[in-house]
Amino acid sequence: MKLRNVINGLDVVKFTGDGNTEIAGICSDSRRVRQGDLFVCYEGEKEDSHEHAAEACARGAAAVVCSRELGLDVPQVIAKDGRAAVAMLARNFYSFPDKKLKIIGITGTNGKTTTTYMLKSIFEADGANCAVIGTLGVAYANKFVSPELTTPDPIFLYSLLDDMVKCGVEYVFMEVSAHALYFGKVDGIFFTAAIFTNLTQDHLDFFGDMKSYADSKKLLFSKERSRLAIINSDDEFGAELMAERQDALTYGLENPADTFAIDLSEDIDGTSFVINISDELYDIRLNMPAIHNVYNALAAATCAHALGVSTEAVAEGLSVLKGVSGRLECVAKFRGANIFVDFAHTPDGLEKSLSCLKKLCDNRLYCLFGCGGNRDTTKRPIMGEIAGRYADFIIITSDNPRFEDPFDIITSIEEGVRKTNVPYVTISDREMATEYAINLLKEGDTLLVAGKGGETYQEIMGIKHSYNDNTVIRKIIGNLIR
Repeated sequence: MKLRNVINGLDVVKFTGDGNTEIAGICSDSRRVRQGDLFVCYEGEKEDSHEHAAEACARGAAAVVCSRELGLDVPQVIAKDGRAAVAMLARNFYSFPDKKLKIIGITGTNGKTTTTYMLKSIFEADGANCAVIGTLGVAYANKFVSPELTTPDPIFLYSLLDDMVKCGVEYVFMEVSAHALYFGKVDGIFFTAAIFTNLTQDHLDFFGDMKSYADSKKLLFSKERSRLAIINSDDEFGAELMAERQDALTYGLENPADTFAIDLSEDIDGTSFVINISDELYDIRLNMPAIHNVYNALAAATCAHALGVSTEAVAEGLSVLKGVSGRLECVAKFRGANIFVDFAHTPDGLEKSLSCLKKLCDNRLYCLFGCGGNRDTTKRPIMGEIAGRYADFIIITSDNPRFEDPFDIITSIEEGVRKTNVPYVTISDREMATEYAINLLKEGDTLLVAGKGGETYQEIMGIKHSYNDNTVIRKIIGNLIR
């Protein structure tokens, strides 16, 4: 594609060079530049890629988009903001693949992943060809791409959407993080529907306060960004969104809503309820416990029904979904005890999972968790106190310490636990902590291993070491029953 077509619509301050230069691809990482690429420079959180533009040209970059003149021998497109330009450039280069797909964006602190997989199951029950993009990776047309970020960067995202079109995908269910909205990663996409799950404390290390965090989420729900808005009516911020999007469809259990549930019945293996979607009633059986999964199901059902899926297909799609990896997933039963793995890494997420398991546990409830390093430090003692309110015994361990000392993180969590007088131990090695916890289990007990969910790594000092809670748990149990 010619350079002038790739930069069409871009807010250009100055252009030098030949607009007919052929562009073979787009890249923003100088180490990955290939012959004929358009290299995009912008100032990142840690590095300024303008400093690597010469290296990119040496590797074969045919042109550069930048925010200041660099004195290079290739065509230069000087834009006001290189980061903001990336989505538009990628969208142009891949010929607007988003326009050929029905894209549903899901945002909120918790529940995004589960809701996307519920939607996928429902729409597949209705005969549609679907894709999922999110924390667990990208899945479509018998293809799977390992996860890097909740919402991929624009160049990768648009290349995926382009391939989805070629593979006949009709619906894309995409997790849209607050960071993605803040940095404009999904700029240009007009979402067929936008779903709001909830808003609770997370990412304050980046956003600073809850208002800034909420304001980023809110971007998805403007009428210029999404055709349909589907909002949790029981969430405080959801009520604020509803006031701004008065055409929104709503779901909930406590406040008036278009979709709600009655006659809820919970057990350790799942939840049964009657769903009411705009006065259409249907019996639902979820193979996942917890009220928060009922909310996720209501969100998915509201969206599907609004897009023409029958209530029967909604019920079938929800019933055939056996679970979502690392989302309050029962990964093993050992010595008559249940072992769950959950991604719960926020105060609200941990409380919801523990409160559910506390109700359904026949004996003692154990909780193993840690907190991520170089992230919101204020939530650590809060999560410690939450664990102490629900669990009978706590094992505090590591969870992606990154560049922090794991013992400093554990000490912060201990501050909260000690307020509750619940017994606990600290074991920084997560695998050793898991083995210790499993050895405690007896008939009727429940163990929640929280924080990592389906993650396949443990990040320590910039290195991602292979690690998965499910795999470790099964290995430990295998060794114990030999």
